[in-house]
Amino acid sequence: MSKPSIFTEAIHAGEEPDPTTKALSTPIYQTSTFVFSNAQEAARIFAGEQEGYVYTRWGNPTLAALEGKMASLEGGQAAIATSSGMAAIATALFSAAKTGDHIVAPRALYGGTHHLFSEELPHLGFKISMVDARDPEEIAEAIRDDTKVIYIETPGNPLLELTDIPAVVEIARRRGLVTIADNTFATPFCQRPLELGVDLVVHSATKYLGGHGDTIAGIIVGLEEIIERARETTLRYLGSVLGPFDAWLILRGMHTLPLRMERHCANALALARFLESLPKVERVYYPGLPSHPQHDLARRQMTAFGGMISFEVRGGVEAGTRLLDGVRLCTLTASLGDVRTLISHPASMTHAANIVPREQRLAAGIRDGLIRLSVGLEDPNDLIEDLERALANL
Repeated sequence: MSKPSIFTEAIHAGEEPDPTTKALSTPIYQTSTFVFSNAQEAARIFAGEQEGYVYTRWGNPTLAALEGKMASLEGGQAAIATSSGMAAIATALFSAAKTGDHIVAPRALYGGTHHLFSEELPHLGFKISMVDARDPEEIAEAIRDDTKVIYIETPGNPLLELTDIPAVVEIARRRGLVTIADNTFATPFCQRPLELGVDLVVHSATKYLGGHGDTIAGIIVGLEEIIERARETTLRYLGSVLGPFDAWLILRGMHTLPLRMERHCANALALARFLESLPKVERVYYPGLPSHPQHDLARRQMTAFGGMISFEVRGGVEAGTRLLDGVRLCTLTASLGDVRTLISHPASMTHAANIVPREQRLAAGIRDGLIRLSVGLEDPNDLIEDLERALANL
């Protein structure tokens, strides 16, 4: 049988009926620890001579189902579920590099990730170079003898900038470096970085994978060697493990991921085209538009263009905040990837000065009037009407 499509894998991969009860739905194994039949079995499991569960921080059947599904969807050898997207990023980095190593990362990043690279990792002794990741040559020029990791976020948050994944992989392989890609915005429905040669993919599963805004989680997928090292060391002893109930919520959400992503992508393209036609909108950032400067790259490495749009309104911070206060259907919040359409103002929210210094934000191209829109599953005509009314009052 040929490899099933993502619509089929989203439902079936990683899951089997419960062997004890024959339950169709994967059970929530809400337990901290597991029992052994006898002392000999316990000794064999602890010694690694026999498979078995010991403690949920080390592994849990509900988490294993989620990890198996995600590995299948991303085309990876193995996966680890973590307590959040930031935990996934930190766990991946700590498993691929150590104190004193050098990491190359994009200048334009999600605010929390930017803070991790610019503030927290240097405090721990990591050396960081932040570059314009749209330019593979700039990435190559930043590599040093002590570089261990190239980290990318594509499409990037919040400007929807793309990184040429095959070009970065080629650069990394020449130097023996580990590549890590944040695929949160795209999901495996729109893009599969592992199939393009990336070593590890990270996700905030809170977003599109769960899809309903009701839990926090992260996922790492990729090379089994690195994943198992992370599981046996970083995850086990730093403890950023996902709880079984949260894993089950993400697992349930992933059953409908392809269906939701189809709608997210279609709605986003409709709204991007509408916004591009308005005089009060200076610029629209969406890789599915021919006007996007990296549209050709998007067509080469993505199968769809995602549900995220950013656009700039004339009038800076004041106009941006007035727009947020003027919408009625779009929901004002900092997250994304929800069934609802979510709107935010990066300069005063995700990339506020206490998270990303203003000069660094502006250097990354995140201007005062930028609006980020996570397009939901509503009727696009209703969303257009809501935005049109709010923009008319600017």
